Amino acid sequence: MPEKDPVAWNAMISGYAQVGESREALDLFHLMQLEGVKVNAVSMISVLSACTQLMKQDGVTPNAVTFVSVLRGCSVVGLVDEGQRHFDSMRSEFGIEPQLDQYGCLVDFYARAGRLEDAVRIIQQMPMKRHTAVGNLELGVLASKKMLELETKNHGAYVMLSNIYADSDNWDNVSHVRKSMKARGVRKEPGCSLMEVNGEVHEFFVGDNSHPRYTELEALAGYKSDTSPVMFNIDQEEKEDALCLHSEKAAIAFGIMSLKEDDPIRIVKNLRVSMMISKIFDREIIVRDKNRFHHFRDGHCSCNGFWRILF
Repeated sequence: MPEKDPVAWNAMISGYAQVGESREALDLFHLMQLEGVKVNAVSMISVLSACTQLMKQDGVTPNAVTFVSVLRGCSVVGLVDEGQRHFDSMRSEFGIEPQLDQYGCLVDFYARAGRLEDAVRIIQQMPMKRHTAVGNLELGVLASKKMLELETKNHGAYVMLSNIYADSDNWDNVSHVRKSMKARGVRKEPGCSLMEVNGEVHEFFVGDNSHPRYTELEALAGYKSDTSPVMFNIDQEEKEDALCLHSEKAAIAFGIMSLKEDDPIRIVKNLRVSMMISKIFDREIIVRDKNRFHHFRDGHCSCNGFWRILF
């Protein structure tokens, strides 16, 4: 292998863990640290899986906290079916009664995977008051509200609930959600992308046009206003003014303009990512978002499109 970067190390560790070679996975993780390669969330998820297997092999009995860690790991990497199997094993194999934390993990990874009906099914199985929902709108509202009950400071749940109301033109409830966010001190996290070029770090925020080459970035990104997602019942011109260039798009455009054609474009981002620019410009793009590393080549991502959002 020409370059043993964190992506390669994580792939090897994950491969050993997935085929049941837990000790080999942990040995490789230890070697990764000795080599001075920085450990990240992806590394820890694979190590967690290996530790889970070793616990079973060595007869160590897990507890409720153990399962929270395992279920959250499954949620981050999109292993929905495996997460459900671990959840079911709490009762069937270990006699542990799932509590709110474990149910919350199930709701989280079903919602992340877009399986809203399953998320609501889990909600209705919780040891608390039952709910009835009919249709996708009601399902979405119910799932969002349940997420807010579990995490009152989760700005993503507020945004999702607000978007659901906006899609149904229920502007009163959109306003109510935004007022609730303000009253509870919850702020939507702005999109931010970082890129290092020639030893200098460039920072791009969504809606920030202060970069000296912003006009060129906007032209290369091919930006065009799409007012359909705007959540407020305002005039068309005002909607266009409210929209702005994605931070990731600006960062990639800057990388294309500033780096050599053979140089990979590396970006650190705090929100989710999209994937087609690597195919359009025939460039290798590596992005670290808040959930994982993404390695884009020829329009394909190393995460198999689990978090894909096309723009």
